[in-house]
Amino acid sequence: MKLLRQFLIVLIICFIGEVLNKVVHVPLPGSIIGMILLFICLITGVIKLDKIDEISKFLIDHLAFFFIPAGVGLIGYVGILKKSILPILVICFVTTFVVMIVTGWTIQLIKRRKEK
Repeated sequence: MKLLRQFLIVLIICFIGEVLNKVVHVPLPGSIIGMILLFICLITGVIKLDKIDEISKFLIDHLAFFFIPAGVGLIGYVGILKKSILPILVICFVTTFVVMIVTGWTIQLIKRRKEK
């Protein structure tokens, strides 16, 4: 029952994000607006972390399952992807290394600030 309650909290915040997207017409997906709202609620204390901690851990632990529909959907675009496979692979590798480098720099910066 606790997981269901926690899931409903996350689902309601996501729904509010979708509604705001339709009402305000911002160029952001409703799910992103929902995540921003959840972040604001957690920072301000409107929602306590212990109210959603178990469902959050569960969703993160099973995150790979959420990519299955997107991966299956790509099968319909194999023809288009074959034509652009080299640029796509280059972009994937370059951005992976950029993210790794920026993450490393960020962690080093945070460690230096904590030491001071």
